[in-house]
Amino acid sequence: MRQINHILCPVDLSDISRHAIAHAVLMAQWYHAKITALHVCNPIVLPTTDFVVAGTPPVPLLTEDEIQELRAQILHCFGSVEAGDLDVVIDNGHVANRVLERALSLPADLIVMGTHGAGGFEHLLLGSVAEKVLRKATCPVMTVPPQARATSKLPFKRLLCPVDFSEQSLTALEFAFSIAQESHAELTILHVVDWPDESSPPTVQYRQESERDLEPKLAALVPDAVRSWCQPTIRVERGKPYRTILEHASADTSDLIIMGVHGRNPLDLMLFGSTTNQVVRRATCPVLTLRA
Repeated sequence: MRQINHILCPVDLSDISRHAIAHAVLMAQWYHAKITALHVCNPIVLPTTDFVVAGTPPVPLLTEDEIQELRAQILHCFGSVEAGDLDVVIDNGHVANRVLERALSLPADLIVMGTHGAGGFEHLLLGSVAEKVLRKATCPVMTVPPQARATSKLPFKRLLCPVDFSEQSLTALEFAFSIAQESHAELTILHVVDWPDESSPPTVQYRQESERDLEPKLAALVPDAVRSWCQPTIRVERGKPYRTILEHASADTSDLIIMGVHGRNPLDLMLFGSTTNQVVRRATCPVLTLRA
């Protein structure tokens, strides 16, 4: 099973980051991991770019007294975590860049961070810290939506893992098994079939036969060792993948979605429109994304 030794949790003392802290603490308890809490004092920047506003001075560095006060507030947020298992780092610079640099230098096995709830057209805009971290982080990232719009509970009891048989999704499934074991949670393995047009070939009979073949293929992904303590639910459904995943998570009140991330080609980075990223933007439960 997957091992997590070090968790990086960016914090800004907002309600959003406090909600993410609870998830980081829980994961650290399950995996006996150390947490690094990172607070970044960043310069004034345009909301959706990495460029400093022309003519504006950077935020001045904190005094030693301010740093100690900030450190005390952060320690208070982590409450039950023992001092030896928590390291507080206060840094300056562009937030996303500092998070990515720290994740590499630790190195972090998992980043846990909050996301700002957005709706409508805001879903299409790039530039947030969470989105940049998701695009560039090499370790798994758990994004936690604001508590005000969250439908999940801690500890996790219902996990959803979409699988398309890619290397990335199989790596995500392995992580899902690990979390299911730690949390004693129910696990659903979902495969979404996205046929192009119901009226065009292949025939309905072919589609039905293909879908029937998928269930045993999905079941075969569950090792015998896992079956001794977990009996995953296997689902094959039709539809647009990200919509179907979100609908399923809502209907089953999933507490966590675990997904693989596909590709980093220029178009993917420009549009930020893959199934995984659409799910992260719209999910009301935390989403754990990882690359193979």
